[in-house]
Amino acid sequence: MSAQLLLVDDEPGIREAVKDYLQESGFSVQVASNALEGWEWMQLNTPDLVISDVMMPQVDGYQFLKQLREDPRFQALPVVFLTAKGMTGDRIQGYHAGVDAYLPKPFDPDELVAIVENLLARRAAKSASTGDEVETPDIAELANQIAQIKALLTQRNAISQSPAPFKIDLTPREQSVLNLVAEGLMNKEIARRLETSVRNVEKYVSRLFSKTGTNSRTELVRFALEHGLAK
Repeated sequence: MSAQLLLVDDEPGIREAVKDYLQESGFSVQVASNALEGWEWMQLNTPDLVISDVMMPQVDGYQFLKQLREDPRFQALPVVFLTAKGMTGDRIQGYHAGVDAYLPKPFDPDELVAIVENLLARRAAKSASTGDEVETPDIAELANQIAQIKALLTQRNAISQSPAPFKIDLTPREQSVLNLVAEGLMNKEIARRLETSVRNVEKYVSRLFSKTGTNSRTELVRFALEHGLAK
């Protein structure tokens, strides 16, 4: 499992503990210390699921969720609330706002993992039943990243290649996906080229993010070019 999650929480201790546990459970996790930071990251990246605290300064979880639901890109994005507020009225407010799950603190991290896995499975099943394959990231964002990748490729000779100080072990399929990403192809195009599903391509791209320490296709291609990984 290599879904990309966005974790938004203003408490550093909780944020790091939850991030570590989710990563140990096989997820790729991007963290943000507040909703504004999370929203800024989402302008260039589309996670598979968002986990957000409710009580945060400036923009609280309810306002953040409203912002997500009003944006066509994120209307169907699964959102989980983590909060110290466990009163029934607060949970009802969250569900009315469009949250998918509500987990009061303190919580069992295994329960959070189960909720995340369930929501992702339901999203995948819904996509399969309707015949619509959900790409991660979305089309608008991908188009932007593809444009940046093509710009990088035009500057390929100007990007200094130096041997990586560490070895990155890529499977043959991961290498194939990386090469096609570096050509500026979108997930559906890569899936057709490799005769596999879009979901499998998403998983390979997520693994490449994890192995290279990058967070977007543009960063991944730059990293690959700098270290001579793209063929």
